Amino acid sequence: MSMTTTLPLSRLWFTWGERPAEMIFQPLGLRVTPVLYSTRARKTSLIEPRADVVRLGAHRADGGFAGLETDFAGTRIGFQAGAVDPFAIRGAWEARETGEWGARFWVVLAIAADGAEARFDKAAEAVLIRMGHRWAAIVSRDPAIVVSGHPDLGALRDDLEENGYFSLESRAEAAPLLALRFNLDMMRDGAWAAAVADNELLAVAGAKAALAAPAPVPGSLHEGAAAGALEAIRDITGWNTVWDTENHRPYTKVTRIWNLGRYAVWYNDQCYAALLAGVLDPDLARQNMAVAHGGATPQGNIACIVTSNDAWVDRSQPPLGALVAWSLFLRLGERSLLSAQYEILLRNHRWWRRERDPDSSGLISCGSSDVGAALYQGTHFGARNETGMDNSATHDEAVWQAESRSLSTWDLGLNCVVALDAEMLSLIAAELGDTATATEMREMAGKHRRLIREQLWDESRQIFANRQRGGAFVKSLSPTSFYPLLCGAADAGQQAALMRHMEDAETFRSPWPLPNATRDDPAYQDNVYWRGRIWPNVNYLVWLGLHRAGETTRAARLAAESLALFRRNWDEARIAGENYNPETGEVLDQGDADGFYIWAGLLPLMAVEEICGFSPWTGWSLQNGPDCRMGPLESPLGSVVVSRAGGVLTLSDPTGQARLVSDIAGPLRHIRFGEGCFSCEIPACVAGSLSLPQVRMSDVLAIELDGAPQLQDPGDGPLQLRLSTARPARLSIWFRNIRHGA
Repeated sequence: MSMTTTLPLSRLWFTWGERPAEMIFQPLGLRVTPVLYSTRARKTSLIEPRADVVRLGAHRADGGFAGLETDFAGTRIGFQAGAVDPFAIRGAWEARETGEWGARFWVVLAIAADGAEARFDKAAEAVLIRMGHRWAAIVSRDPAIVVSGHPDLGALRDDLEENGYFSLESRAEAAPLLALRFNLDMMRDGAWAAAVADNELLAVAGAKAALAAPAPVPGSLHEGAAAGALEAIRDITGWNTVWDTENHRPYTKVTRIWNLGRYAVWYNDQCYAALLAGVLDPDLARQNMAVAHGGATPQGNIACIVTSNDAWVDRSQPPLGALVAWSLFLRLGERSLLSAQYEILLRNHRWWRRERDPDSSGLISCGSSDVGAALYQGTHFGARNETGMDNSATHDEAVWQAESRSLSTWDLGLNCVVALDAEMLSLIAAELGDTATATEMREMAGKHRRLIREQLWDESRQIFANRQRGGAFVKSLSPTSFYPLLCGAADAGQQAALMRHMEDAETFRSPWPLPNATRDDPAYQDNVYWRGRIWPNVNYLVWLGLHRAGETTRAARLAAESLALFRRNWDEARIAGENYNPETGEVLDQGDADGFYIWAGLLPLMAVEEICGFSPWTGWSLQNGPDCRMGPLESPLGSVVVSRAGGVLTLSDPTGQARLVSDIAGPLRHIRFGEGCFSCEIPACVAGSLSLPQVRMSDVLAIELDGAPQLQDPGDGPLQLRLSTARPARLSIWFRNIRHGA
């Protein structure tokens, strides 16, 4: 067995499997799996969220820390593990509450590697496994009470459950799986370590050095205003990142709790996973985008879902890939993120125009094409999957039309996302030098916006809504009524009316925002999936639209309320909801709601981006405000830290070297650090200051504010500007001897 992997060194050891407490060295298939045995219950536990009580704790984006707590048969135990270097890991457990005599409750470390035999070396007090030219050694702080051998995990569990903790019949020094057994009377807490090396002695030495190393810690990323939001993104993304054993790739799945087959990829969910990963881990963001677009079909669309069991190639999901790709480009500055996805995104957009406009009206209806053999193909249910809002009341009046293989309605949300997709593709095409396509997509987006504005506006109700093609408006509404803000379709009067609806307690102003049925709709009381409940992805898109429309105060409020909703479930119970009850804010009140879903991270993401954000319409922005410290997180400058203290905003690198300092209240937008230049848009201010500490005044060549030259005091100290403007203005600075390359 040889070590072949394209994984980054930081994630060789990781929680790759379905069991979150299990640590896996993926290149060699080496696994250390905690197993619990309760004599009182006569049962074992592999600490699986679907079967056991598991509270997922902190999880670094790399393999540096993962911690959880489980409650089994009345005994509560915490586990943690983290890599101390790429090839060595240290783990530990701690009993926090016991439900029976500790001598009869066992913690077992099951050790195995694909296709290799494990051997216990008494002299080294280590389990040794040879895998090709590599060796692994696993040691424990305290000697195991028993070392037993088994063919696999199932056999180990059978032995414990049938023979109990006192049996010695399975004692062994070599087997495909060796189990180190400890009891909570003698080892209420314990530690172990493992290392991989190119000979036996080095592996043992590495494992013992890792055991002696300080215990891994999760690290703090976000303090002060919106505290914990960045850590929440880290933890949700970290725990849901697993190894796809069928396609031999890492990816962030929708949730590690559902059992959806050997792998499962929803298009929209995977795009959101890429967006969230990009905040802290560019490599994982790129991987998630590649996985999302791995569902591209020969017909041109991106499949709605692809799993080990089925492929819904007859339909797609709202085309959000271009928005995510452009947002990641703004954050990371990598054109390869665009070029790698461009052809797939463009083919997908053209497919929507060709296959989902049955009347050649320029507006889109969702459907199900006559291809593949997927579940629900050619049905009403299959068609509405294309909106992502499967059982929304907005579909209740739609009729399946077999001749056009589409629903009878123009779907508002889908049309807004398709229009936005054209706009984002125009930006991507322009960046990649495809000027003809950039012009085509820009014009197409403009025409689509006009059609939405004119055809999907219900004048009588003063709101955007789904509509029968060429006929009446659909009665039921959802927050997609606000999506015209996202794609720029609403005029000033329509925008004002939408804001009134957002504040109306009869429609969308519920105790927690935003319900996916109006409060006066009978579907609101159903409280099941898209009939009334709050969805993080919808809140995120509405928030983005509010910012685009200049409704920054409402956007900030939606972000704050969304974070409060998230924290209501997260802070104590560590629940990251797929959806939420709009009256109580609860997640698990509804049995169909998943408790650790990837797009729950969009709720804290809004709060993070209110401080340091990236938008197609405002670029990179930094917002001054209440005291906080956030980072490191990714930016065009690489990893940065944003801090606010006493009205002063500071952007620094992870070592603490300041790149930008400002006491200007409000947002700095369109921030760009270039070779020998810096620019941003500053808000109206009377006497604000902005400093670039790594640029000296003597190196400054020119300073302009909205094109007008600015005179500053000469000197040789760091660049420090005093600025005054009655309206937002573009600040541009040119200098030599650049000291802070982008």
